[in-house]
Amino acid sequence: MQLGLEGRVAIVGGGSRGLGRAIARSLAQEGVSTTIFARNESTLVATAKEISEATGQPVHAVTADATLAEDLERVVSETVDRFGRLDILLNNAGGPPIGMFETFEDAAWYQAFQLNLMSTVRLTRLAVPHMRARRSGRILNLVSYTVREPSPGLLLSNSVRMAVVGLAKTLAQELAPDILVNNVAPGRILTDRMLYLNELRARETGERIEEIEEKVTGEIPLRRYGTPEEFAALVTFLASDRASYITGQTVLCDGGLVRAP
Repeated sequence: MQLGLEGRVAIVGGGSRGLGRAIARSLAQEGVSTTIFARNESTLVATAKEISEATGQPVHAVTADATLAEDLERVVSETVDRFGRLDILLNNAGGPPIGMFETFEDAAWYQAFQLNLMSTVRLTRLAVPHMRARRSGRILNLVSYTVREPSPGLLLSNSVRMAVVGLAKTLAQELAPDILVNNVAPGRILTDRMLYLNELRARETGERIEEIEEKVTGEIPLRRYGTPEEFAALVTFLASDRASYITGQTVLCDGGLVRAP
């Protein structure tokens, strides 16, 4: 299947590692020029070099904090200055801290709001004029399967990511027909964050990591973790011309984990 992505330009948040890195690489393999941004400069630059050398596509690294408006402005301006256009935006800023309701003061809520909702609002606001100028664009928000089935202990993520879903559903109507807006929701994908959650659970329960992993994967109908590459393939498809009639959706990649319809 030809995806028709050659010559397009993308911005990928959180592109230095994990799902962001896999998505940036997948897009580059399809001929997309990409800007990746994250806070850790050394890891970011190394990732950009690795992807570019592996795919032959230019990858621009911008050290930036997703919670800072001025940093996001720089990400978009450098992308357009370097590549001359912007076609695809992946909003991805990681996840807020883990904890229960009574453990969080106002500061934690505000931080989660800035990290996951306002970063999406700001980057989208900056990207839309460039997409509208070409009467074409894809905006993809990386959320979580918990927007369909909230998970205990992920209160901040459960709450704030639902706001992103509402934003995307509304923008899909406001920006149509030129710009398509969707959410992509990973289930239990084998990333550093997944391993971190398992380690936390092991410390809390006293179980061995192997026991935790057996329980976690046992809840997934496919009986295994997903890979970052499998998730990246979904995102790349949604960014392509082949997904031209899909907008306003939250698409899961979870191995059947979520039971909700």
